[in-house]
Amino acid sequence: MKALQLLAPKQFRTLDVPEPPSPKAGDAVVRIHRVGICGTDLSGYLGKMPFFSYPRIPGHELGVEVVAVGDGVKNVKVGDRCAIEPYINCQTCYSCTRGHTNCCENHQTLGVHCDGGLQPLFTIPARKLHVSTKLTLEQLALVETLGIGLHAVNRSNPKPDETVLVLGAGPIGLSVIEFAKLAGSRVIVADMNEKRLAFVREQMGVGETLLATGTDDDVKRFDELTGGKLGNVVVDATGSAASMSGAYRFAGFAGRVVFLGITQDPITFLQPLMHRREITFLASRNALSPEFTRIIRLIEDGKIDTRPWITHRIPFDGLIDAFPSLLDPATGVVKAVVEV
Repeated sequence: MKALQLLAPKQFRTLDVPEPPSPKAGDAVVRIHRVGICGTDLSGYLGKMPFFSYPRIPGHELGVEVVAVGDGVKNVKVGDRCAIEPYINCQTCYSCTRGHTNCCENHQTLGVHCDGGLQPLFTIPARKLHVSTKLTLEQLALVETLGIGLHAVNRSNPKPDETVLVLGAGPIGLSVIEFAKLAGSRVIVADMNEKRLAFVREQMGVGETLLATGTDDDVKRFDELTGGKLGNVVVDATGSAASMSGAYRFAGFAGRVVFLGITQDPITFLQPLMHRREITFLASRNALSPEFTRIIRLIEDGKIDTRPWITHRIPFDGLIDAFPSLLDPATGVVKAVVEV
């Protein structure tokens, strides 16, 4: 069967891979129908993702159908449509035994550390499958993206009387917005791209946005918007070291800053301001199984509308040619989905 492999940065190729054998106990074989393209895939393509290894078959945002199950599998059956939780954890390390399966010490993310979904079939531990009888395969492919945002919001735990500033209105920033809104918080979104801010206002119902300039003036204008209180929670979803280094300046007294993007460049900050305001810095990595379950229920119940998200649909055979265009903000891409 045909797969798409990233041989090295900016070097995709088509290759033949064998069909998976009958699944072992606890495993399932799934057919890949939809693959979402996210910032991790784009960074891996550019060679800027520190955890990405080559050669690699990318793809971790997946809408799949179960085609075979191994002995002992009870949570799914043949024919089930599922979202995949793509974080393969060992279940035995210190992190896993404490419930932090998202940052397993032996962690493997599909499409990053091990081969992912840009192929027709593969084998997955059945415990990583999340079933829905109502969601479409495209909606199921969005669950992982939303999980990243939910986990970041859960890390910072915003309250209804608090202000959340989201830095970066790409897909991960959009996922943060969804759950900050569900928390009842005041949500303000900043980005350097007016088209993205227009999308946030028109499609996601966020009334307050800030066109960022990357200067001190951004903090001043945000300070004015909040009446001098600044942000209770600041989530940086940019992946930019410059933005991440300055994110804490938007946090008010006893504020929380969540770093959701990944950069290989150093992040710096002035300790006196952090100390004076007693700012808490938080990392947010991946998501947890119960968060996948909650997201599926929220979409099924109509509390999250996925319709605005997918702006580009790409056939499997056309992805190699189309992929570079996904890096260009001028294309207006919010979320591209590959039809396998």
